[in-house]
Amino acid sequence: MIDFKKKNHINKQDLVGYKLIGDGKDGEIYQITEEKCVKYFFKEETQQKELEALKVGQISPVFPRLYEYGDNYIVMEYVEGVSLARHLKREKQITRELTAKVVAMLQELQRVGFTRWDTEIRHILIDQDQQLKVIDHKRAFSTNTHIPTKLFKGLKKYDVLDAFLEHVKEMDASSYQDWVNKK
Repeated sequence: MIDFKKKNHINKQDLVGYKLIGDGKDGEIYQITEEKCVKYFFKEETQQKELEALKVGQISPVFPRLYEYGDNYIVMEYVEGVSLARHLKREKQITRELTAKVVAMLQELQRVGFTRWDTEIRHILIDQDQQLKVIDHKRAFSTNTHIPTKLFKGLKKYDVLDAFLEHVKEMDASSYQDWVNKK
């Protein structure tokens, strides 16, 4: 087991033996305990952007808890659950209740001070208690987006965008008007 508190920088070899749970162009995520995972970044600059966003997000329940970090990694809460993308692929619909949670999550991005109030549906996780957690925040402060266009694109892919917007229209007419007038 790696003692992350004693390491400011990790190598890929340090992660051998841990379960790879995600990967992308910016790095890889490994589960290190039942409650924790580590995101290993290919570039320290990307780690800094995501770390800044995670630190700001600690005041909100929609962000994973931050535990430790070094130059090229972040240890955070492991979220047991399924992505919104996978959920929609399986269910083929979006409920009013889930729409309300997504809208509340978007409002949290605004409340904590992000300039990007959008995320991809694959970065929204539904945990075992049916609560949402949002991950991958490297553009939280470097992009200025107040219309959830990436979210809309993902919802459209699974043919639930119209239902989502109808729910939003009933729940939050102001956001609905802003979104449909600018999308």
